[in-house]
Amino acid sequence: MRLLFAIFGFSFVLAGCNNQLARIANSPSMPGSPQQVAVVAVESEKLDTTLSLPAQITPYEVVDIYPKVTGFLDTITVDRGSRVRAGELIIRLSAPELLAQRGQAEANLQGAEAQLSSAKAKLASDQGTYLHLTAAAQTPGVVAGNDLQVAEQTTAADKAQVEAALKNVQAVQNALRGVTQLESYLEIRAPFDGVVTLRNLHPGALVGPASGQGGTQPIVQIENIGRLRVVVPVPEAYVGGVREGQQATFSVPAYPGRTFTAPIARISHDINKDTRTMQVELDFHNGDAQVTPGTFANVEWPIQRAYPTLFVPTTAITTDLQRTFVIRVRQGKAEWVDVKSGVTVNGKTEVFGDLKSGEMVVRNATDSIRPGTAVEEGGK
Repeated sequence: MRLLFAIFGFSFVLAGCNNQLARIANSPSMPGSPQQVAVVAVESEKLDTTLSLPAQITPYEVVDIYPKVTGFLDTITVDRGSRVRAGELIIRLSAPELLAQRGQAEANLQGAEAQLSSAKAKLASDQGTYLHLTAAAQTPGVVAGNDLQVAEQTTAADKAQVEAALKNVQAVQNALRGVTQLESYLEIRAPFDGVVTLRNLHPGALVGPASGQGGTQPIVQIENIGRLRVVVPVPEAYVGGVREGQQATFSVPAYPGRTFTAPIARISHDINKDTRTMQVELDFHNGDAQVTPGTFANVEWPIQRAYPTLFVPTTAITTDLQRTFVIRVRQGKAEWVDVKSGVTVNGKTEVFGDLKSGEMVVRNATDSIRPGTAVEEGGK
């Protein structure tokens, strides 16, 4: 009986060993054999594509309208949404104190002109006397020398009085022109063609300059919506090929499926330290006023490089949380090559690193393929 149990146990162990050998024989890779992987060649080409970037649309011109003088709002002919033309009268103010200042300035002018006339008359009289004495002095003994000298000095003093009176008249005239200029500020006209987007005040309100009494808020705000700025914050990695005049297209949520085209008009040439972007503006002529300022837009931003760069499938780039790399296959061995990623176009990503065009890399990279692993082409 013991012999039978011994024979049965030996048969069971032998059968298990045969099954294990069969599984090993049928496995896809025997220990020490190369791992089969799908490989692809590194490509070199010039980048010429577009990238979708967010942007904001702002009016080309926008101004808060404050009066230049303090007064009361008399009439206002516009409201939110009103369209205005450059030079159009939109607001009229009243300032009674300016009327008083004008009356005082006019009276001062009349007084100054009267003084000038009096000085001129005295000069003419004294100058005539001096000329008469000068002529009489040609006969010896007729005119005393002292009288002639006094007449000459009197004439010189009269000339000085006339010059002073003339300057006084000019000063008073300037003061009157100043008051007249202030009165012209009581009428406020539109600085450019646009639309009133904000109205804060109504007739009877006390208004004034932004820094003075009654200037806590603007009367109205006017925006030029016939011409818009499409402000695009371009990431610093994509600013190299930006040039003025280059065309770009954009879309807005209000018109799904429709695109608009505008040229690059202004480049800030300054990278924001916080966002690492550069402000670039498109100049869009909004003739039919369809696009509304303040909305967001998506810009198809042109990205071009004047020199070729290397591309690999996006799946060929992987990371182990410490480094980003591709797996190069060289002489049947896997090599990790550190890279930096650039732009992704149609499933291929731009890479920068110790690679050359035509070198083979693993198509579907993973950190499980360790450096030095024996590999051969044949996977999917």
